Amino acid sequence: MTIAVGFEGSANKLGVGIIRHENGKVDVLANIRDTYITPPGQGFLPRDTAQHHRDCILKVLRQALDQANVTHKDVDVICFTKGPGMGAPLVSVAVVARTLSLLWGKPLVGVNHCIGHIEMGREVTGAQNPVVLYVSGGNTQVIAYSQQRYRIFGETLDIAIGNCLDRFARILNLSNDPSPGYNIEQYAKRGTKFVPLPYTVKGMDVSFSGILSHIEQIANEQLVTGEVTPEDLCFSLQETLFAMLVEITERAMAHVESQEVLLVGGVGCNVRLQEMMGQMAAERGGFVCATDERFCIDNGIMIAHAGLLAYKTGVTTPLEKSTCTQRYRTDEVHIAWRD
Repeated sequence: MTIAVGFEGSANKLGVGIIRHENGKVDVLANIRDTYITPPGQGFLPRDTAQHHRDCILKVLRQALDQANVTHKDVDVICFTKGPGMGAPLVSVAVVARTLSLLWGKPLVGVNHCIGHIEMGREVTGAQNPVVLYVSGGNTQVIAYSQQRYRIFGETLDIAIGNCLDRFARILNLSNDPSPGYNIEQYAKRGTKFVPLPYTVKGMDVSFSGILSHIEQIANEQLVTGEVTPEDLCFSLQETLFAMLVEITERAMAHVESQEVLLVGGVGCNVRLQEMMGQMAAERGGFVCATDERFCIDNGIMIAHAGLLAYKTGVTTPLEKSTCTQRYRTDEVHIAWRD
């Protein structure tokens, strides 16, 4: 039996998770989060987000230990997000992980945030060898596994899809509670008029910044005249962006001859994206694997799980190398725990 504590703080969600691996079985013992929410129309700045994480991390850790009914003596390894992500929040959480490693006398494992999402998704859904669509506030990638690496087949050329949705929510002054993307999804359900938008797929890559600029111009010109509603614009934006993602995912499925699609990352919770991806996969005789907000949205459990997988192969992170990096590619990580 091996128990890991995972610390996640790469963006505005501070998460502490505790997980146990025993005889090939994975048990989630605790999954606690605290989200930094800003007023409508505002994003979250790195400095303020880091301050939020520092303010609440010990409280969240105590809640996780209580929920898991374990003490620091039961913990075998401490895992933390090394990157990618926002610099100041990453560092604020890593400092706590390093300190606990010294206080508790436990080994440390730095985890790639993207690998955490993928491995948690595989564990929860049972997906064997899927094409992975990783969609979040900071990342948009189509990924497949080969020879102990997660290979990137396509990605965004500019901003991530979650960032695109968040920034449009700010244009509409939508609430950030529980998240801008969730509120756009609810507005989109009430949209009735489709507004044509640029569709930017370049081979296996996508681009979102031009679409955002275009829809912002439409919002500024046509919302005041009543030609369109905020609901129509949210509906049109979702349909266009998700169609682009479905296209590049299908191309990757054909290339690697996979029948499975695994959706991970915060945007992967979107029901409409799951529906559109499911329709495409069904037409190919395949299916979609997706999780709910417990595991899709950034959390400490995924960091603990991926860190524990690495730890079991003999990987640890020396204290002097426990730095953080805002740029940490998915395909940089050696996946020693897979054949």
